Amino acid sequence: MAEAVANVARKVNATVEEGSDTLDLSQCKLISFPDGIFKVLKGVSENIRIITLADNEMKAISSSFFSFFTQLRELDLQGNVLTKLPDSVEEVKHLTSINLANNNFSIFPDKLIKIATLERINLEGNHITEIPVEKLSAMPALKWLNVKSNPLYTETQCAQKCPVKFEIVES
Repeated sequence: MAEAVANVARKVNATVEEGSDTLDLSQCKLISFPDGIFKVLKGVSENIRIITLADNEMKAISSSFFSFFTQLRELDLQGNVLTKLPDSVEEVKHLTSINLANNNFSIFPDKLIKIATLERINLEGNHITEIPVEKLSAMPALKWLNVKSNPLYTETQCAQKCPVKFEIVES
C-alpha cells in the first residue's frame, strides 16, 4: 500500500514540476481518485489536458473530478470496474476522447451524449446491450464508437446499420 501511495505521489509531483499537460496514474491500484491530488494540482489543473487512470480498481469517479479538470481533452479509464459516470461529466466542455473499455457498464452512459466536442468513445468489453444510435447521430463531433465485445441485442445491431455519420466498431 505504501509503495502504491508513493508511486501516485511521484507521478503527481512530476506532472506539477514539469508543467505537463498529462497526468498518468495508470496501474496505481487506485479504487478512487484521491482527494488530496486536487490540492496538489490546484495551481495547474487548467493546464491538464490528458488524464490516464487505466488499469486501476476504480469503482466510481467523483463529481468533483470533472468540475476540477475543466480543460480535459482525453480521459482514459479503461480496465477499471466502473458501472456509471457522474452527472458532472457533462461539465467537461472540451473532451474529445473517452476510453471506458473493459469496465462494468451495462447501460450506455447517456451523459456522454451531451458533450458536443466528443469525437471518440471506446466502450469495448463492457456489458452493454443497447446503444442509442439516434441520439449518438445527433452528436456534432462524434467520429468513432467502439462497442466490440458487448452483448448487444439483435435490434441494436440492426439499428447500427442505419446511416450514421460516425464509424461503429462492433465485431
